[in-house]
Amino acid sequence: MENSRNLALIWSSADREVALNMIFMYAHNSMLRDWWDQVRLIIWGPSQKLLVEDSELQEELREMAFSGVEIWACQACSDRYACSADLSALGVEVFHVGESFTTMLQSNEWKVLTL
Repeated sequence: MENSRNLALIWSSADREVALNMIFMYAHNSMLRDWWDQVRLIIWGPSQKLLVEDSELQEELREMAFSGVEIWACQACSDRYACSADLSALGVEVFHVGESFTTMLQSNEWKVLTL
């Protein structure tokens, strides 16, 4: 079986340092340096609220998206935080990700890292 070249990063931490100095840095460099064929950042839970309140994180997110990182957000969570529209305005694909994420986990096509 061939190794997977697709990476899903689950960002659920409200810790800004985790976002800037791990998740965002790794996701962005993964695309720029061709470490992975496809990188998908899934914004889940408290990280959503942090993102919509932090302009530096928003700029980093735009740069990641420009480099080819796919960016999703869990709509159930964003509805709870009342930030679905804000995330969409940032270019984030907001939808109920549970089923899609489960499919990724159950396939051999994705590696998943959660922080």
